[in-house]
Amino acid sequence: MSEPRDTRDDEGAAVDAAALEANEGDAAVEQDELDALRRERDDYLELARRVQAEFENYRKRMTREQTSIVERATERLVEELLPVLDSFELALLNLEADERVRKGVELVYAELLGVLERSGLARIDPKGASFDPNEHEAVMEEARPADVADGPPVVTDIMRTGYRLKGRVLRPAMVKVAR
Repeated sequence: MSEPRDTRDDEGAAVDAAALEANEGDAAVEQDELDALRRERDDYLELARRVQAEFENYRKRMTREQTSIVERATERLVEELLPVLDSFELALLNLEADERVRKGVELVYAELLGVLERSGLARIDPKGASFDPNEHEAVMEEARPADVADGPPVVTDIMRTGYRLKGRVLRPAMVKVAR
């Protein structure tokens, strides 16, 4: 006769094999879930990066727009004050009052001009320079003196002062040129 086999060992092995297969199946499912969660995490990270980049671009655009608004407002204000500067210049040229009044007008003019210069205003002073249509507006013309060599037209007199604001021509100088 043969020896009796212990069926408990066979049953235990079968249970162990079934549990192992179940664990392997669970591990595969868990790995799939883990991979899906990683993909979802990566998608959210990418979304967060895009939103952050879009916000940074928005912030930069708003800063540029605010700067542009301030510059345009400054330009409009300065343009409105240019006739005041012209009036001061004419007053100083034609003022025949006593010296104290003249000095007072000169001080007010200098103070106003200083404020505008700190805002970026610069005078265009072309007297004796070559005519530049970008900065000068020729309103009068005269013949070039005989002793001066031919060449480009030269500014001989300034009829109205021109100005630049932060490097850009705000108002060209009205000039007399010699051709």
